[in-house]
Amino acid sequence: MQELMVNESNIKEKIHNIRNQQVMLDRNLAELYGVETKVFNQAVKRNIKRFPQNYRFQLNNKEKNQLVTNCDWLNSLKHSSSLPYVFTEQGVSMLSAILKSDKAIDVSIKIIDSFVSKRKQISQNIPMFEIESFDILKRLN
Repeated sequence: MQELMVNESNIKEKIHNIRNQQVMLDRNLAELYGVETKVFNQAVKRNIKRFPQNYRFQLNNKEKNQLVTNCDWLNSLKHSSSLPYVFTEQGVSMLSAILKSDKAIDVSIKIIDSFVSKRKQISQNIPMFEIESFDILKRLN
């Protein structure tokens, strides 16, 4: 597997909002950790007690199709027969407990920092969206 440069910008683009939660796909996490998706998911399954439903869940067909539609770079997911798993920020923090290499620790820290950074970015923009919504409503009345 080709070595991927892990930085905040290429991590942030892999964070999606699904079921009102920020999550990352199993295949994207596997890529960041430098392992195959199958190997990654096997490690998770061997430690499944660390991943309750609010840390890791499987997408349904509608969610998968919506993700493929919104993200051109996930086109290969379109023809996959299996539904991907996604991990919340808490699930990613659990990954560092089962993937113990120095690289895994470094990648986990970068991913958690990216989740935090993205959350801050969203919360800082909420007032702007509220003002825009108010202005639109005001014009409609």
